[in-house]
Amino acid sequence: MTEPPYPPPPRVPAFVLVTGPEELLAERAIAATVTELRDADPAMETIRVEADRYETGELRRHTEPSLFGGAKCLIVTGLERSGDDLVADLMTALGDPAPEVTVLAWHAGGARARKVLEGFRAAKARVVTADAVKTDRDKHDFVVHEFRQARRKISPGAVRALQEAVGRDLRELAAACQQLIEDCPGTIDEGVVARYHGGKVDATGFRVADAALSGQVGEALRLLRHALSSGLDPVPIVAVLAGQLRQMVRVGSAGRVPSAQLAKDLSMAPWQVDKARRALQGWEGEGLGRAIQAVAAADFEVKGGGRDPVYAVERAIVAIAAAHRDGSTDR
Repeated sequence: MTEPPYPPPPRVPAFVLVTGPEELLAERAIAATVTELRDADPAMETIRVEADRYETGELRRHTEPSLFGGAKCLIVTGLERSGDDLVADLMTALGDPAPEVTVLAWHAGGARARKVLEGFRAAKARVVTADAVKTDRDKHDFVVHEFRQARRKISPGAVRALQEAVGRDLRELAAACQQLIEDCPGTIDEGVVARYHGGKVDATGFRVADAALSGQVGEALRLLRHALSSGLDPVPIVAVLAGQLRQMVRVGSAGRVPSAQLAKDLSMAPWQVDKARRALQGWEGEGLGRAIQAVAAADFEVKGGGRDPVYAVERAIVAIAAAHRDGSTDR
């Protein structure tokens, strides 16, 4: 029996619009579109135009047919900084598509050039979003998606460890994912992440915070000294302590909402909700209040309000552990 032919992939339309402020995602969308066009025509010419350097008529000159013909992709970046000349020329191009020319534009956000965005949509442009990846839940979903795209598996514990080890920068997170995908066969678990980022994981403020919030003052101080000797500044350690306490308060005040729903409501990753709930064991409201006050005082001191930032963090850790111990005793 003859297999039915698969339908060909959809052709890239004459206009493609990328919207959103996340630079890495926008760059990927642009690169993927160019690759798709080159697959159809390896000789395609790419021309880049920066909106804030645009000269009147430049768009028309680039889209005019050349003497020898051939496909072109005109990439316009910084559309949110467009002047009136570029807006006018783009609106003209949208109303009269040039043959063998793809106009690919990126608008990072804001009110400027909204007319052009409407014009792209009216011209049935392909629209790709590059929404900001801000929250911990967003970053969790980003890591999971990176491995899913590569048809690889990563355990929930490894996702958590990778987020804690690499930090907030999306490019670093993407590079760390790619390194693990390329170097490590099989399922990526927490042990694999620890081998690659063990120094960061062991010395990070997250481990310090976990120990302090569970009342392990000796372990928290040991990890603090390890972190400081590895070059970590007191300021981000205090920031992690404050962030963990805030999450505990938010999760604790939400009641018995299922973790998945609460994670969505609070823009957190599900594992963070579960972690906060575990951390809340042994805490009373009054103790949390004292811990928050201790961290606020440390934050002031490490940012220039005190003479000894290291001592300020140590004192906060001791106060947090004491507040946890008091809560455990009350129970």
